[in-house]
Amino acid sequence: MAALKFDEVPFVRVKEGVQRKLIMTDELMTVLIDFSTGPWKMLDPLHSHPHQQTLYVAKGEIVFFAKTNPDHHFKAGDMYAVPSGKKYTIKLLSETARRIDPFYPVREDFL
Repeated sequence: MAALKFDEVPFVRVKEGVQRKLIMTDELMTVLIDFSTGPWKMLDPLHSHPHQQTLYVAKGEIVFFAKTNPDHHFKAGDMYAVPSGKKYTIKLLSETARRIDPFYPVREDFL
């Protein structure tokens, strides 16, 4: 069994204004991502990955852009799912935001 005590595990800086913590089993990874440089003027680049992903917006507001879907505005408490291979990106609308993103299988590129 894995455990993550929030105050005992430091964030890992991904890039300016984006940091994360993660916990995982052999096949499942959950990532807590904090954003702190919003609102953004530009979108992040579109990307995709082979992992199935669900996202929970715990704080703040974002817009989710998928190449073949209409845009969605999400706020705290909202959730969405991204199938494997789907091209998407986000734009931070609030000053800060927090997402919780489970991935299956584990994202080796995050380790």
